[in-house]
Amino acid sequence: MSSKPILLRFESRNGQFRLTVHPTDEFPALLPQVLDNLPKSVDSRTLTLSNKPHAGEDRLFSSLKGVAIERVGLKHGDKLYIKYTELPQVNGHSVAPMATPLQPHNSSNRLNGLPIAPAEDLPITPLPQQPSTATIKNPWEVVRQSPLDDRLDKKDGKIARPRDQKMCKHGLKGMCDYCMPLEPFSPKHLEERKIKHLSFHSHLRKINSARNKPELKSSYMPPLSEPYYRVKRDCPSGHPQWPEGICTKCQPSAITLQPQPFRMVDHVEFASPGIIDSFLNFWRKGGAQRIGYLYGHYEEYVEVPLGIKAVVEAIYEPPQIDEIDGCTLSSWESEKEIDGVAYLCGLQKVGVIFTDLIDAGAGDGTVVCKRHMDSYYLSSLEVTFSARLQAQFPKATKWSDTGRFGSDFVTCVVSGDEDGGIAISCFQVSNSAVEMVRADLVEPSADPTVMLVRKDDEEDGSESRTRYIPEVFYRRINEYGASVQENAKLSFPVEYLFVTLTHGFPKDTAAIFNASDFPIENRETIGEGQELRSVAKKLGVSSGKIEGEKGVRAVADFHLLCFIHGMGVLSKEEESLLCHVARTHDVAEGFQLLNTSGWATLLAILQESGERPPKRPSPASLAEEGGGYLDDSEQLAKRFKGTSLR
Repeated sequence: MSSKPILLRFESRNGQFRLTVHPTDEFPALLPQVLDNLPKSVDSRTLTLSNKPHAGEDRLFSSLKGVAIERVGLKHGDKLYIKYTELPQVNGHSVAPMATPLQPHNSSNRLNGLPIAPAEDLPITPLPQQPSTATIKNPWEVVRQSPLDDRLDKKDGKIARPRDQKMCKHGLKGMCDYCMPLEPFSPKHLEERKIKHLSFHSHLRKINSARNKPELKSSYMPPLSEPYYRVKRDCPSGHPQWPEGICTKCQPSAITLQPQPFRMVDHVEFASPGIIDSFLNFWRKGGAQRIGYLYGHYEEYVEVPLGIKAVVEAIYEPPQIDEIDGCTLSSWESEKEIDGVAYLCGLQKVGVIFTDLIDAGAGDGTVVCKRHMDSYYLSSLEVTFSARLQAQFPKATKWSDTGRFGSDFVTCVVSGDEDGGIAISCFQVSNSAVEMVRADLVEPSADPTVMLVRKDDEEDGSESRTRYIPEVFYRRINEYGASVQENAKLSFPVEYLFVTLTHGFPKDTAAIFNASDFPIENRETIGEGQELRSVAKKLGVSSGKIEGEKGVRAVADFHLLCFIHGMGVLSKEEESLLCHVARTHDVAEGFQLLNTSGWATLLAILQESGERPPKRPSPASLAEEGGGYLDDSEQLAKRFKGTSLR
């Protein structure tokens, strides 16, 4: 029969607390609960227990391993006194202690509430998801950025200017205010180049120069911090957790919406016009809308100071239900596998694209212009959809106190322009929009130009226990031309939640996948399917092999690579070699691929069920062509002529 739990009281210089324990529990098992009631700066190595506040018997927690509570004679209601020392402060942060085999880590390194010694052999499990308010000590030392961000961090980004012949009075090696380089965030340069938004790294230089000034010799502070519109957990005031309790320290402040002055990505470049053309073929043949994910990579965009562009190499169309007025995404079970194929090709998911096209009915290929200055460019439903996707792909940066800031994920819309042609528009939702959607503060409206602010209560009238709605304000220009602040108690314009991006095609096309004529996935509704016969025709299996450079070009198709991966014929090494050949178009490695066992197996399968070689002509066809008629005995002899019984 198990013993009844008892109540123990603990007192330290920070106050008192109580714990409900079992007499058979050992003292080290209490360490996590004790640390949760003490300041975060406590050095767990110095934690001691005593039976008296002064001149008592002090024992370290680490020395009580294997000692049960009932063994020392503690009873219900007894009181113990805790003594400890705090960690030294460095740059405003506590220095974490070095754990020893006898001393467990603090509460952040525990599993199921029990202390874990570093010497124990434990399985590797994914780290728990940290809240957005969890800051990282010295993020510039532990956060791994992308190589592109590291290269842009090393550049000064200053804009060189030539010597002004009229205003410069100095020599050729001199410099003055009229010819000195401009900062990348210079408003004058942005206005001259008609750049609407700052690039991310230009914005970073601007706020970093204002927050951290080396001449003041102050401690460094990360200049970026993500917005947080939710109730903060672990409030230091000591009240119950929300929704039972709330105070001014943990409740979110009022939100004042402003257009975001910067953008994380400045330009979207499609590697080839054929990528968009093949994507539009679904609408041309079926009349329904279509959605797809953009796979590509990020590069420096030299047209904008310290700019970034997303280069799109392929569009993958996931399972979906397409209708005339929209799309519904279905379950995509092979998403991780497709991401793995893209990774082998040096690509990643960079955005999403969808169509919004209606034929004008004129018979000349024109479409209806739905999105313009007097209607909308991105609807509230699309803003919410994009915000959820951007929240799934955060950007890692060492300049943020949380180790992440914003997202490089882009949204592209294919719709009609004012001339009736088909045009592409690119957007990103702001960081405030992502946080408002994450905090469940807003919801889309039937009016595409308006975003609704949720109410504090649920549909049944009860008070919401899952979200706290702070005050939301936005500024606008009234009918008198004055800037006024409005209360968005019910709704606000959706233009405050996104920024626009430029887009285009390269002058010299150098697409990775330059042989993209393989059928696209999930297009059975318009009579297009991916079959083994299509693979055989693509690879020219009728001759039994791929010859030279022609075969290397044949595999440079992202949709073909994804289909071959789904067959499961190639090993991981062979599939990696296949993707490398498709990406680099290397003839030498292409011949190396032809000599692998997995590729030979693939060709054998295609010969059996794919594109078959031409059949031998029948006697009837030979007679019709004047080639004579062969009797059955002669025909049978022809068949066994090349047969060996060995």
